[in-house]
Amino acid sequence: MLRAMILLLLASLLWVGVHVGIAGTAMRARLAGMLGEAGFRIAYSLVSVVSITLLVMAWQAAPAVPLWYMPAWFSWVMALLMLPVLLLFVASVATPNPTAVAGKLDERGPRGIQRITRHPMLWSFAGWAALHLLAKGNLSGVLFFGAFLVTSLVGMPSIDKKLAARDPAMWARLAPSTSVLPFLAILVGRNKLVLEEIPRLVWIIGGVAWVALLVAHPWIFGYPALRF
Repeated sequence: MLRAMILLLLASLLWVGVHVGIAGTAMRARLAGMLGEAGFRIAYSLVSVVSITLLVMAWQAAPAVPLWYMPAWFSWVMALLMLPVLLLFVASVATPNPTAVAGKLDERGPRGIQRITRHPMLWSFAGWAALHLLAKGNLSGVLFFGAFLVTSLVGMPSIDKKLAARDPAMWARLAPSTSVLPFLAILVGRNKLVLEEIPRLVWIIGGVAWVALLVAHPWIFGYPALRF
């Protein structure tokens, strides 16, 4: 049991190290200088695939060491909160991320989901990880989902820093009217909520995916999403 937990801890640290210790740091610039931008992207992608494979394998092999127990009603709260998580993810796929939008921001400013947050995809990962970490309530869950939660939360300021350095003029236009925290820019009056700008297909795909995951959860993951 101890060996399995140590392997999971090492795999979690590897995942966090790859995404926090390399991406968006001076090390990335040095590696890109040695390998070339294309070479770095290939190497980084391979290391990422290896690290997540090891993390998943280590998590599957680790024992469930309970730390806390969540009541049955939490599964219903979790299921409800997974709907906006999925909507954020689908919207992030349908919308250019902050690094991709550089040079493309028109005079109208941020649109759609970027009015709500600059980082919809990372928030979707963070929400998924946090909810599952709480639901699992065991040490292996903390290490596994915690790794994704840390990289998601740390990744947001890292992306902002990279964007500000790469395109200061565009960042000066983007930052005042958007926020990292969802809805913060809207709540303080720096932006407004315009749901019509989010494509209808986002709502449809997000809703269908939510229902499909609730129904198929026992067959995909081995246990029901809802507890009675």
